[in-house]
Amino acid sequence: MLGGTAANAAPVEQDSTKLNTVDLNALTAQARAALESAPAVTVAAEAGFAIESAAVAVTPAPEPVVERVVETRATQTPSRSNQRTSTAASSATTATTEKAAPVQVPASAAGSAIVSIATRYVGVPYVYGGTSPDGFDCSGFTQYVFAQAGISLPRTSSAQGGVGTKVSAADAQPGDLIWTPGHISIYAGDGMQIDAPRPGKTIQVRQIWQSNPTFIRVA
Repeated sequence: MLGGTAANAAPVEQDSTKLNTVDLNALTAQARAALESAPAVTVAAEAGFAIESAAVAVTPAPEPVVERVVETRATQTPSRSNQRTSTAASSATTATTEKAAPVQVPASAAGSAIVSIATRYVGVPYVYGGTSPDGFDCSGFTQYVFAQAGISLPRTSSAQGGVGTKVSAADAQPGDLIWTPGHISIYAGDGMQIDAPRPGKTIQVRQIWQSNPTFIRVA
């Protein structure tokens, strides 16, 4: 009986290709039905699209702030060498100016070899310890001038104050020495003298400023 049942059973379709064909046709039919039932959308030929745009405000970026740096230079104290250089330059300028100016000496000094020699160096700067036309101090100047006339004098003003013959102011003549403690000069006549005053000054002809000076005549 089992054999009869098996013989009478319907044959099972084993062709997979056929199954796939049936399924695809079914899906295609469903898709077609869906498309046909979907509402149609029509658009007029002159239709346009409007795109709304919001106004955009552009704010420029702020300009960069530039900081100004002010440099403060400290005042430099001039060195002593610079001060000496400045003083020497000033003295040289003064000397040049004074040399250019005519030397005014009293008429009574005419004929005095000492006064004539001394006036050649008017305008030469005062130099402490100086004994040459590059620079004189007071006693270096008188020593140099008298040496040009063949007369030897000691180096310092105190030593020069002890030479020769002392004369009164009334008897003093151009070419005599004028001595006061710490300073010595050459008498030019009429209350005038030629000397090397002090640092920063130059050889010059000027009024006798000393109080009660000693006049010395050196032969």
